[in-house]
Amino acid sequence: MKYEIIDFHTHPFTFPEGNISAHREYIDITPENTPEYLNKVGISKIVGSAVTKRDANLSLAENMVRSNNATLELAEKYEGFLIPGFQVHPAFVKESCMEIERMSKLGVKYIGEIVPHGEWCDFSRKEYDEILDTALQFNMMVNLHSTDTDNMEELVKKHPKNIIIAAHPGEKERFLKQLERMRLSENFYLDLSGTGLFRLGVINRGIKKFGAERFLFGTDFPVCSPAMYVGGVAYEPLFTEEEKKLILSENARRLFRECGVEI
Repeated sequence: MKYEIIDFHTHPFTFPEGNISAHREYIDITPENTPEYLNKVGISKIVGSAVTKRDANLSLAENMVRSNNATLELAEKYEGFLIPGFQVHPAFVKESCMEIERMSKLGVKYIGEIVPHGEWCDFSRKEYDEILDTALQFNMMVNLHSTDTDNMEELVKKHPKNIIIAAHPGEKERFLKQLERMRLSENFYLDLSGTGLFRLGVINRGIKKFGAERFLFGTDFPVCSPAMYVGGVAYEPLFTEEEKKLILSENARRLFRECGVEI
C-alpha cells in the first residue's frame, strides 16, 4: 500500500558543499534534484531549514537572518515540496524573537531544528525561556536536537503549552528519557530521525505507552539514508496501517493545522 510521507526532519541545502552527508562525493544529490531523489523513495513533502553559506562580512545574528531568507527562497523554488522552518539562537534572544514575529507574518510556523553547541546544550537556560514564550505567543512549534545531557525535561516542565518536538529517539537510555518527557506534557512529540529507529521495537514501545499520535516521521536527510527510514515505518509489520498513516503524515498535518497552517 502506498502512503503519503511527510519528512518532518530534513536539512535541504542551497549549495553543493552544504550537503552534510559524510559521503557526499559519492552520491549524485544536488539542490536541484533533491525533490526528485526524495520523491523516488516515497517522500512527498519535507520540513526543515536550509543549510546555507555563511557571509564572513556579517555577524552571526545577521547570518541567521540571511539563512532564514535563503530557506524561504528554496521553498519557493521547490514549489510546495519544502515546508520551511527557520533558525533562532539563544545567544541572540532579541534577534531570534524578531525572527519569530517576522516569520509568523509570512505564515512560517516551524522553528528548528535548533542544534545547540557548547554552553547552549543545556535547554534549561533562561535564554530558551524567552524564545519559547515568544514561540507560544505566535503559535509556533519548536524542534530541538536532543542529546543525552540536554536537560530538555526542565524546558518541557516550564513550557507545557508549547508544541515541542524532540529530534532523534536515541539509544535506549535516551529514548526512555524521551518517554518520561511525554508524561510531562501532552504537547511533547518525538521525531524519528537520526539514531534509534533502527533498533527493533523502539517505536513499538512508545506506541504502546502513548499511542502513535506522539511520533513524527523524519529522516535527517542528507545525514541519514531516507530509504532506510521509510522502510523502517512503512514496511514494518509490527505497526498497524492506522499507526503508519499517523506517523508518516497525519500527525504532521495535524500539528501544522493546530498552528494555523494547512500543508
